Amino acid sequence: MEFILNPWPWYVSGPLITLIMVLLLLFGKNFGMSSNLKTLCTIAGADKYSDFFKIDWRSYKWNLIVVLGAIIGGFIATQFLSNDAPIQLSSETITDLKTLGFVNPGNTLLPPEIYSWDAILTLKGISILCIAGFLVGFGTRYAGGCTSGHAISGLSNLQLPSLIAVIGFFIGGLLMTHFILPLIF
Repeated sequence: MEFILNPWPWYVSGPLITLIMVLLLLFGKNFGMSSNLKTLCTIAGADKYSDFFKIDWRSYKWNLIVVLGAIIGGFIATQFLSNDAPIQLSSETITDLKTLGFVNPGNTLLPPEIYSWDAILTLKGISILCIAGFLVGFGTRYAGGCTSGHAISGLSNLQLPSLIAVIGFFIGGLLMTHFILPLIF
């Protein structure tokens, strides 16, 4: 039971991801979560308004099942396989987060200073969600995919654009962490 309640080690999760990637390659499929938004928009009728959405969404049904599996798996993991232990953060990270106004960094997976309803239903919270949503949507379209698509699928296919995108994701994450996040909080 101890194995289930702790994060899976790399030597379990890594080969499982590899197995999924091999299966996708064998069936000629590419993995990526952001492409599901295009599929869902097409199902909802966006193809009537933009040629970008004129796709045969039925050929992407398998990827919608991946999203459903991620949602169900996330629910099972958080509700039944979590041990509610604090997240292991370095003392420097805890100090930095407390400086930014986080009360108990690491006590919960999602800090209530950002993800509680009280925080979200403020002008600042709504603004952060809208701006972040726009940037993520624009970024995934501009980069030709999301972090999971490029980092897992693209890199395993040795695609140079995916390597460039992943480097860009890391640079963006560092800029956000060290320069933009302190301005927001």
